[in-house]
Amino acid sequence: MNEKLEQLLNHLETFLPKPLTEDEWKSSTAFRWRRRDSIFGSIGFMQPVKHVSDITFDDLKNIDRQRDAIRDNTKNFIQKKPANNILLTGARGTGKSSLIKASLHEFAGQGLRLVEVEKDHLTDLADIADILAERPERFIVFCDDLSFDEGESGYKAMKSALDGSVSAQVDNILIYATSNRRHLLPEYMKDNESYAYGEDGEIHPGEVVEEKISLSERFGLWLSFYPPKQDEYLAIVAHWLTHFGLSAAQIEAARSEALVWALERGSRSGRVAWQFAKHWAGSHA
Repeated sequence: MNEKLEQLLNHLETFLPKPLTEDEWKSSTAFRWRRRDSIFGSIGFMQPVKHVSDITFDDLKNIDRQRDAIRDNTKNFIQKKPANNILLTGARGTGKSSLIKASLHEFAGQGLRLVEVEKDHLTDLADIADILAERPERFIVFCDDLSFDEGESGYKAMKSALDGSVSAQVDNILIYATSNRRHLLPEYMKDNESYAYGEDGEIHPGEVVEEKISLSERFGLWLSFYPPKQDEYLAIVAHWLTHFGLSAAQIEAARSEALVWALERGSRSGRVAWQFAKHWAGSHA
């Protein structure tokens, strides 16, 4: 009977995700937190990223202030100096996620690692922290394109991970998140009705407003991003066309088409410039 039970357990183990080996921890610089459904329920596990972005800080143009801030904060973190969790907010395609990837590229050789966590899995942050706390590396937990609707469970999990849990924050983990929403939650005109106005004109935020800013204010550093001006957009296009091996004359010839490309997409951004450069280089290189 015991032998059959052991065989059954061994068979069931084949369906469970395996913990990372020491070699996998050491050979990988980036990981994703995944979940897998099984007969035991949904089980979370760490998965190495096989193909990591090679974007560098030098590739990111016209966001020098934001670049320097995140580089300095990350450098302090890997040197075990005080450092902040960071919230990067603003226009889409302006380099928020790319800056975090560039941070990994810059500091991976000094022990920095990245763990990407999807919004749906934020309730696992405490479990993730328990795993990472045992490691000697320094980890950035990366939450991309983060935003919440009212009452989502991940919202409170993130608050606790940042500054609300009874346990101390783990020394070798920082959270870097990107969002198009400054306070991560939708804001409505009716929220202003909860403001209170004193006789002396002093304004007191109501409970609704206080709740909406309670998560974003837990990030020690806020970095805001804005769409580039026309000349800045063209400079980004030129950078990537140079990257793809086009000559100065070919880059100059692409200027007008690059502007049309942005106009058709309704915005100028680093992402739009990158997409145009791939299109143009593929056709003219």
